Amino acid sequence: MLQNNIDKIVIGAALAFAASALLPIAKTTFRPLAEAGMQGGANLINRSKSYIELARQEVEDIVAEAQFERMKRQLDQEISLLDNTQK
Repeated sequence: MLQNNIDKIVIGAALAFAASALLPIAKTTFRPLAEAGMQGGANLINRSKSYIELARQEVEDIVAEAQFERMKRQLDQEISLLDNTQK
């Protein structure tokens, strides 16, 4: 029983020592990775925003063209009606 407790204490002390030695290494290793990941995420968001803006502009153009065509067709019909009544 005493041997088990001593083993646990030794293992705990070794893990604490290893963690204190590895923490600065892990910090310097993972910090650039985290920064690169955040920059990549920001770039992805910006690219997505520009694609959404482009799609919005395209839809607006299509709607404007459809409205113009409808107005043009209606004016052509009105003009043809006026021409028919004047004859």
